[in-house]
Amino acid sequence: MSAPAGQQGGIVAVGYGGSEAAQLAVRWAAGYAAAAGLNLRVVHAWVWPVFTKNLGPVRGVAGSGLRHSAEAILAEGVELARKAALEAAGAAPSGVQRAVPDAAVPENAPERPGPAVDGLMEAGLPAPVLRDAARDARLLVVGSRGLGAVLGQVAGSVCIDLAGSAPCPVMVIRRPRRRAHPVVVGVDASPRSPTTVAEAIGLAEVLGAPLQLVHVDPLRAGAREEHGRHARLHGQELLDHAVAEARQLASGLEVSGSLREGHAARGLLDAADDADVLVLGTHNPSGGPGNTVSAVLHKARCNVLVTR
Repeated sequence: MSAPAGQQGGIVAVGYGGSEAAQLAVRWAAGYAAAAGLNLRVVHAWVWPVFTKNLGPVRGVAGSGLRHSAEAILAEGVELARKAALEAAGAAPSGVQRAVPDAAVPENAPERPGPAVDGLMEAGLPAPVLRDAARDARLLVVGSRGLGAVLGQVAGSVCIDLAGSAPCPVMVIRRPRRRAHPVVVGVDASPRSPTTVAEAIGLAEVLGAPLQLVHVDPLRAGAREEHGRHARLHGQELLDHAVAEARQLASGLEVSGSLREGHAARGLLDAADDADVLVLGTHNPSGGPGNTVSAVLHKARCNVLVTR
């Protein structure tokens, strides 16, 4: 997820079903891929073979048939990705708005070609198709809703499924990039928290965004306080420790901390109300995304990155 890792090569996979939400996800993925030095794979889950065998063209009607429709959707997604990637890479015609913030591209950097873009169409439901397509990806990007006209109403469950089962980090896109708005990351006392913070640092570096660490302290919500030498850090002490470590890892970033109290999901949602991206970790990647991640994915108004 970090910029140095991106420079070593790799792929960003993005789901595309033709909806406005999917178009937003493709544009975001193209901007990120260009800034991080990654290639882009546009993936279309062709759901109709699950329901019918009548996939070919209608006799006498040119350009008809479910297969042709799916191929057209994929071609549309690939073309959108290529245009957005070129804009993000600085090769867009004069007057075209950049897809990534200026801070992500040095002022005097030479123009460079956008990332390579390819397309993949596989028969099946969205979650398994996207999970398969992302096996060699560094990041999987999906829209928060509207994964196609057929299954748009269950897009939320697709995001939840992928958050718990994808082989790489999953970015759920709800809105375009917000310049100067922070990347917010939740920190706690779990062993996976440092890894989640490291992923958030990498994302903030690529996006050119400030980083804000948030700890939601449950003590006043009824949790029992620990004592003794082996007691885990909590509250302000835990947050201060995490902020200090983050500043050591990312000396070029603006890093701040925010302490909240109460329920984890509610505290994170409140802290991320003005964020560009909220970053969360799955404490047990093999056991699903967890209650906090699920609650945030259902209610967050910003983009959400779920790390692995």
